[in-house]
Amino acid sequence: MKIPVQFTVNGEQHTLDLDPRASVLDTLRDRLGVTSVKKGCDHGQCGACTVLAGGRRVLACLCLAASYDGADIVTSEGLGSVGNLHPMQQAFLDHDGFQCGYCTPGQICSAVGALQELAEGMPSHVTPDVREAPEFTDAELRERLSGNLCRCGAYVNIVAAVREAGQAEQAQVVRPLPVASGVNV
Repeated sequence: MKIPVQFTVNGEQHTLDLDPRASVLDTLRDRLGVTSVKKGCDHGQCGACTVLAGGRRVLACLCLAASYDGADIVTSEGLGSVGNLHPMQQAFLDHDGFQCGYCTPGQICSAVGALQELAEGMPSHVTPDVREAPEFTDAELRERLSGNLCRCGAYVNIVAAVREAGQAEQAQVVRPLPVASGVNV
């Protein structure tokens, strides 16, 4: 038995007839050819399959594709493009936040989602007072990225990359927008 499922992947809409047991991971890789999403453990323990669904990070190996009917899914390819990288992708390059590269797409999607959670004031297990907005600290970053494993041990560089991208994002939020000359505001 197959069921029709529609979702948008990296800005492109897809309608597929899927087995109701198909995971988002298998659908992305096997049906849509999106191979940046990795099958590391297939049990939700490594984070290599992390994607953004509706702006939230999810483990694609644990998600049934049918549950994401109508969803907007973004993988690392959808964050930027050649010559126009997402700030997180650029920070990973600048800080050597990868070695073999297998976990990198999931790490990047997780980092983008983690910064979004921080920006929205979502506490984590290391937030000292959950009634207050969490602070942008290395402890917060490490906790939020703890669901993504890197066998090569590039963690120090990954945290440095996420810190840099996060600081740039915070600066962008508070920086006033430039006013074009000749425009009355």
